[in-house]
Parts: sequence; C-alpha cells; structure tokens
Amino acid sequence: MDPVKRRKNLAYATYVLIALGLVLFWLFFNPFGPGEMSYSEFISRLEDGQIIRVTITQSSIEGMYRESEGGPEVRFVTKRIPDADIQDLIGKLQAKGVEYSGKTESTWFRDMFNLLIFPILLFVVLWFLVIRRLFRRAGGSAGPLTFGQSKVKIYDRSRDRTTFSQVAGLDEAKMELQEIIDFLKNPNKYKKLGARIPKGVLLVGPPGTGKTLLARAVAGEADVPFFSISGSQFMEMFVGVGAARVRDLFEQAKEKAPCIVFIDEIETIGKVRGGVISSGGTEEREQTLNQLLSEMDGFDPQTGVIILAATNRPEVLDPAIIRPGRFDRQIAVDRPDIKGREEILKVHSRDVKTAPDVDLKKIAARTPGFAGSDLANVVNEAALLAARKGKDFVEMADFEEAIDRVIGGLELKSRIMSEKERKVVAFHEVGHALAASLLPNADPVHRITVIPRGIGSLGMTMQLPEEDRYIITKPELEDRLSVLLGGRAAEEIIFGELSTGAQNDLEKATLLARRMVEDYGMSEELGPISLGIERGAKLLLGEYGYGSERDYSEATAEIIDGAIKKILNANYDRVKDLLERNREALEGIAEVLLDKETLEGDEFRELLSQYQ
Repeated sequence: MDPVKRRKNLAYATYVLIALGLVLFWLFFNPFGPGEMSYSEFISRLEDGQIIRVTITQSSIEGMYRESEGGPEVRFVTKRIPDADIQDLIGKLQAKGVEYSGKTESTWFRDMFNLLIFPILLFVVLWFLVIRRLFRRAGGSAGPLTFGQSKVKIYDRSRDRTTFSQVAGLDEAKMELQEIIDFLKNPNKYKKLGARIPKGVLLVGPPGTGKTLLARAVAGEADVPFFSISGSQFMEMFVGVGAARVRDLFEQAKEKAPCIVFIDEIETIGKVRGGVISSGGTEEREQTLNQLLSEMDGFDPQTGVIILAATNRPEVLDPAIIRPGRFDRQIAVDRPDIKGREEILKVHSRDVKTAPDVDLKKIAARTPGFAGSDLANVVNEAALLAARKGKDFVEMADFEEAIDRVIGGLELKSRIMSEKERKVVAFHEVGHALAASLLPNADPVHRITVIPRGIGSLGMTMQLPEEDRYIITKPELEDRLSVLLGGRAAEEIIFGELSTGAQNDLEKATLLARRMVEDYGMSEELGPISLGIERGAKLLLGEYGYGSERDYSEATAEIIDGAIKKILNANYDRVKDLLERNREALEGIAEVLLDKETLEGDEFRELLSQYQ
C-alpha cells in the first residue's frame, strides 16, 4: 500500500478509537457528575446533620451535603435502598429537617444509545475500516454507490498536451486523422455541405506502435478535452456495472463536447458475441458491448464527440462494432520502416546528450521490426548505460549495447560454463553464422557472441537485413530455415552428438515450416492452398489461444505433418553438407570466438575470407 494511504488510514482509525473511548468514558466515568457515596456514609452524614436536601429516584438517592457550618455544598449520589425501608428513611429525613423530593428517572437516552446509537456507530466504523477497503480491492471504487461511475481520465490540455510534432514514423496515420482534427476545429465547414464526420475511428496495430500517443496527439492538435479509458476498466465483478459506466462516460463526454473519447484495448469488451455457453463474465461483457453500441447509435456526431479506439486484435472484434455508423474508419498503425525508425529515434533522443559518432540512421538499420516503444527503450537504455559508466555523452557503443540488451537480454558474464559447454556454444553459433554467410538469400551477420544473455540464451548470432522487406520468397524462407538449423548441424559434425542447445532454433524452424505449408501454400504435397485462415468468431478455447481454427480432415493433417518434416529434413541435410564442406572455417573461427567471446560482423567476414 502507498505510504500516504497507510498513514491516512491509520489516522482515521486513531480518530475513531479516540471518539469511541471518549463516549465510553463519558458513560461509565462521567467526570462532571456527582461524587459516589456509600449508603452507610449517607446515613452517618444524615445523623450528623450534614445532609441539606435529597432527591429519591427509582435507582438512586441524589442530593447535597455540607461538611461544616458555612462550608460549600457538595453533590453526591448513592444507591437507593429497597422499597420496604423507604418509609424508615423518610422518617429520618423528616426528623433532621432535611428537604426531600421524588423524581421519575428517564433512561431513554441510555437505552437508545445501547440499543440503537452504539450499534450504528460500530457499523460505521466497520464500514470505513473494513468494508470500504474490500470494495476498493474488489472493484477499485470506494463503494457500491460509485460502481456506475466510469474511471475515465481527463487530460489537462495546458499541462499534458501532445501534438503531432511528438509523433514520428506514422505519416499515413496522421494524414488520415487530419480530417478529424479539421472537423473539431471547423465543424461548420462540413455541416454546410451536409457531410457527416465518422462517429468512430479504430486504430489497429501491434502493441507499442503508438496508438495511444496518436490519439492524444489528435486531441492536442484539435485543442479539445481528451477522455482516456481502458476497455478492462468497464468490467467489474457485478453484472450491470460495465453498462452503467458506458452511460456515464458518454454523459461526461457530451457535457464537454467537442471532445475525443479514447478507448484502449477495446477487444476486452468488443469480442464477438455468441457461439459459446453464456457465463457470468460473458454476460457482463455482452451487456457492456450492447450498451456501447447503443450509445454510439444514440448520439449525433455533429455534437463533436469523436470516439477513438485501439486494438491489436481486430480479428476478434464483433462485426457490429466495426460496421459503418459506429467505427466507420479503420487506420492501420504498423511498425515503422527504416525511415520511420530514424524519425522516432530523433524524437526520443532530443533531450539526450549524444556524442558526434552517434548515427541514428545506422541505429535505425540495426533495429528492423522494432516498434516505437522498443526504440524509446533503446534510447533510454543507452542513456542509462552511459550514465553508469560516468560518461558525459551517450556514444554509439552505448546504443549498440542497448540494442543487444533489448533483443537478447542482460549480459551474464558471471555465469560460469564448463569448457566443453563453451565449445559446444561456440561451434553452434559459428554454425549459424557460416550458414548465414554462405547461403545466397540469408541476411548478413552483424555479431556473434558466446556471452550468455537473458534467461535461456547461452550465445547469440545477430543478423541484420540490408533493407525492409514486405514480401519473402520461398528460397529466402528456405535459407532462413537452414540458418536456424545450422547450429544443430555444426554440433553434430564436430561432436558427433546432439544437445538441448538447439531447442529454440527447432521451435522457430518448425513454426516457419508449418507456415510455409499451411499459410503460404509452398509444399508440393498440398499445392496452392492456405489452411491457416484466422477466424473472427473462434471457439471459447481458440479465442484466447494461438493459431487458427482447424477446418481440415485427419488425412490432410497427416499430409501437413509429412510436408513439414520433409522441408525440415531437406534443409537440415543441406546445411549440414554445407558446413562439412567448410569444416576448416568452422573450426578456425570457433577457436577465435572462444578466445575473444564476441566477433563483430566485419571481423567474422575477414576471418571467413582466409578460408575461401
């Protein structure tokens, strides 16, 4: 728990305990009430003539006495005697000339406190100290009265404003969203022509590509309020809460119009309906989705409320949510190309002191497939490494090390391997590198190392593509398979036995071969057919798993297995034959790698040229 919240809860508990203690002290030890006197002392003072006056109630005798003639009067109270002796007491009072009277005692307040007020106070204390905390843990809210309120965040435009200048590498997406911005700034321009702006815009792309940042930039450029909420924040343990929060969200948005409402991870509530046995969680999600669809149908886009949503799983969305009239427009936010990566690196390195040798274009070339968040992480890791080493500027070497760390994990130089294990790893990695260099369609080798990284990597061979590719041919895929199997082939050639070190390579190779057969139609046995069709409405288990819904027979499955095995065996035999013909280079380069632990791409190619 947050220390501030802990101190606040402790203070509340202390205040309640103090108040309860004061009430109990007042009830049982009233400091302002009369002094208690025993009955025998009362009779003794009565006989001595010290008693001035008394009042007899149903349970006690109260009165005033004076210690001496002319002294101050003192209040007292004593327990009442039984009714049988009351006449004898009255006789004594009359004999001493003491003024006496009777009074009917009211116990209404005490009874009310014991029967009603005290239990209510106890319940309130338990509510604030126990039940309130349980509600927060269960639903993230202070109590059931706040369940229907949406947990939307409203960003302060004066402090948290984001513009397109902070978004790089997404030129096409920004161009698509310029129309939304123009409508929010100049609505009359569209209204006079009868044009209807899209009610909703769906941003589709892999995680970390900048969908949320892009949505905030749209709000910043249009200078309108920005509401942000995640799809999971609609869901609760109680049925009906999600729908209530959707209603509350749209009510707030209409009050702040023109504005932008951004729903992140909309697939949480927008998954396809039907096809499964309804359960409590499914019913709540469907009610929330139905309410969202109803709200989007019910508001006029001319009011200036634009709904932006983001997802990285568009195939699981219900068709009703992406039809025209709801999310009219879908914008792809893909991983950036080399030019986009360079622009993103420029944005994230604005506040970083870089050395003159830093070439962002080379860094962009070294990071194919990186999303915007990955590149931001690379820049930050490089700055941390430079600061750790006490440098005044972040150098190119720091960026190189940061990329290696992001790709392969932290270097584990302290991990001690036996000499035999180091040799196995060295020949394994050189097998990958030789295959990559000797095959015509493989990507060039960038670095080879036998320094363990991350959790399970004992070594690494890094390749860098010379350019971004959007189409891959069958020979290129076969060369990739051969490179993946090159490590295992090298181990078998040199040591005559196999190890567990090739497990990850085999997983990747098998997956790639399966995609060649099922998705790309690259097997002779099946021909031009694709069996890996993604389904929008999957079964319950398939909905959350990987792969696709199987829609072929057992006989076809046997053919697929045979085709995959054939591709893998053919490429393994091919790369094994290649390495056997270059065994001298394999052994020589492995010896150098064992000595230096890391070889850069140029060093490796220079060594290889000595054996050709």
